[in-house]
Amino acid sequence: MKAMGTHGDRDPAKIEDIKNWEAPKTPTEVRQFLGLAGYYRRFIEGFSKIAQSVTSVTHKDKKFEWGEKQESAFNLLKQKLCSAPILSLPQGCDDFVVY
Repeated sequence: MKAMGTHGDRDPAKIEDIKNWEAPKTPTEVRQFLGLAGYYRRFIEGFSKIAQSVTSVTHKDKKFEWGEKQESAFNLLKQKLCSAPILSLPQGCDDFVVY
């Protein structure tokens, strides 16, 4: 899977890859997803609260149990990743205002 960039390259194929990402079946797969999602956490309001239940299944002292709570959080993160704003440089030679 290709990762999304942060410079205005909303590649539909990359978005589709995230939408089609299957639910993790192992702690390693959870970490892979959280690695991608964590890169974009600054664009996802409440990221740490949403990801908390997903992160909890990666602890080594716990048995891996993927439940309804994790599935819901996983799907919400995917949704937010696909609709998160992206950073880009100003285009053209028009004036722009920075607040």
